[in-house]
Amino acid sequence: MTDAKDTRQLPLPTREFANFLRGLVTRVDQGAGWCGVFWQRDPEGMRACLDGREVPPWDVVEALLQDLAALHGTERADREGATARTLHRASARVYDVAPGGREALVDRIDVMTREQRYATERQRDLGRRLDAATTYEQAESARLDLAWARDDHDRATARIAELHDRLADLSREEAPSGARGTARPATTHPHSPTPPHPGERDGEAKPAKDKKRRPRGSARFAGLAVEDQPAQDAPPPARAPVTVATGARFAGAQDDDTPAAPAASPLGTADREEVTAAVETLLRLRAAARSGEAHIILVEAAHWPAARLPLLAAELHRAGLDADWATLLWEAASLPPARLVDAADALTAAGRVADGQQVLRQGVGRPAELIGDAVADLDAEGRRREARVLLDAYVRTRTPEEAARSALREPGLLVPLVLDAARAVSDDRYRDVAHALRVAGHAA
Repeated sequence: MTDAKDTRQLPLPTREFANFLRGLVTRVDQGAGWCGVFWQRDPEGMRACLDGREVPPWDVVEALLQDLAALHGTERADREGATARTLHRASARVYDVAPGGREALVDRIDVMTREQRYATERQRDLGRRLDAATTYEQAESARLDLAWARDDHDRATARIAELHDRLADLSREEAPSGARGTARPATTHPHSPTPPHPGERDGEAKPAKDKKRRPRGSARFAGLAVEDQPAQDAPPPARAPVTVATGARFAGAQDDDTPAAPAASPLGTADREEVTAAVETLLRLRAAARSGEAHIILVEAAHWPAARLPLLAAELHRAGLDADWATLLWEAASLPPARLVDAADALTAAGRVADGQQVLRQGVGRPAELIGDAVADLDAEGRRREARVLLDAYVRTRTPEEAARSALREPGLLVPLVLDAARAVSDDRYRDVAHALRVAGHAA
């Protein structure tokens, strides 16, 4: 571990966070709980974080605070959590503003995006395995693996959001000339401790050390071979705003001949009571480490009337459940296209523009043919604005070739709309999409 002289050579924010982290570790049982798991499964990653050579994902810090709460109470953990968050952000910023910081963030986003995709595929495979199970043991094994895969997906999604937030902060604060910051600690270190996912049976979380976990892919913060990873379970890092995209009709803007997005709908007493009750239930479940039941609450809430979403977001943030809001947004992204646009509209109308754009961006991660069918269906129903919002989001976030494929089912209707959406992005995107359409056999 780094000696005192080496520690003093670190930038002040890095040194302060490393000192805090070392102090936190000394106040918990290092042979039990998450701290014990970290030391057992990833001692090199622990040393890197405690030495200030690596800044851990926020969920790792939260897991250690969970250990602290178990020993010293939630009030003390809450106090230290506020300090931890401030120091963690400052330490992360040292990495981000130093030379190579932006590239490191982009690389890590790429890594986590691949992990996110892997977790999505894993969930599909395990769902099929669960359906095909013929014995109790087979079903239980599939359920446990499926819970891990879902946890991986949630954690990867939240970490991507955290990294995007850091990248957005860097874009806002970066000086136009010259490199900023002090000498950069090594950021290519492959290790950062990642909590395993305990099996959840009968609503109880089982300590990872009580049962050997089978290796499988995991949402690791930095690159490390997935077969080396244990199962994991800890709250994912807090979601933060992403850079706001702009464009003629993106997320609710419209042409003069397109109906305006609806204004935010007023909420009744029953709506507010349901939101409050759901947040209180989530707090109880999280305190009891019953993440499976908490996830069910979030899935149900994602299917509520769209008008409730802004209030739910505010209440979750107020309760410190930012990660649950990130999970809920991901669940909302799987809504049917019309309801997906309704959710984005409600969030945008309430001033949560980044959230509205995020749910659209995630929601259009579907095959091009399905997007084309959805746009055509919405147009046939007279929901022209919703059709264009959906298509605009798709054209912005997918490749020109994918955008072109979305128009192939009904080219007479969709080719002009796809080109219109591409033109709203940029002249370059318009040219690329027009070329892709010509290659596909449709004149622009």
